[in-house]
Amino acid sequence: MELTSTAALVTGGASGLGAATVAALAARGARVFALDLPHQLEKAERLDGVGYLAADVTDAAQVRAAVEQASAHEPLRTVVNCAGIAPSRRILGRQGVHDAELFAKVVSINLVGTFTVLSLAAEAMAATEADADGQRGVIVNTASVAAFEGQIGQVAYSASKGGVVGMTLPAARDLARHGIRVCTIAPGIVDTPMLATVSEEYRAGLAESVPFPQRLCRPEEYARLVTMIVEHDYLNGETIRMDGALRMAPQ
Repeated sequence: MELTSTAALVTGGASGLGAATVAALAARGARVFALDLPHQLEKAERLDGVGYLAADVTDAAQVRAAVEQASAHEPLRTVVNCAGIAPSRRILGRQGVHDAELFAKVVSINLVGTFTVLSLAAEAMAATEADADGQRGVIVNTASVAAFEGQIGQVAYSASKGGVVGMTLPAARDLARHGIRVCTIAPGIVDTPMLATVSEEYRAGLAESVPFPQRLCRPEEYARLVTMIVEHDYLNGETIRMDGALRMAPQ
């Protein structure tokens, strides 16, 4: 699918995986819109030709408004869901029983938020004229290797990302008749701002746990995989692990 003269929407677009994806899609000629929370957008590096939309992925009205703005001039063809949180809490820990509200919040942002963006974006895509191959768009979601090998303290995060993986194939089947593809990327350990606060010793230990290449994944590598999925018309309904053959230990 061609990216030139089309619009793209990236959630969590102010930093990390989202920011790298925004830059990669813009470099390929798409009119890109970075969606994120207002306080995140304030810190975002501004790129020429990129629109910045303040919205909460758990608020359907805000998401609908952002989708309408992103698709106002060019057909919305690409949507990438990068928004998410990853708090750590054991079911039974020093602070007591895992807070049910925290569990619900993680699922609300990571899973329900992804579905909200996916469904409202698909609605906008379905209303566009298909290209010569019958395509109207592609939606790329972000899971995690924690969907398969969740570690101690990741019960909420793993459940939410496992839901994203489980949603991928039925979403692709649901939207096939509209010419919309759906894929998911499950990254391993990525060098994002969330890791910037830990020590170099800890980062080195994380890198050593990856079989090969023995380093942390770079956000630009995630973005490169997104563009490959967009441009590879036969990739659909698939979850792709991007982890250097990493299989997470219990902790």
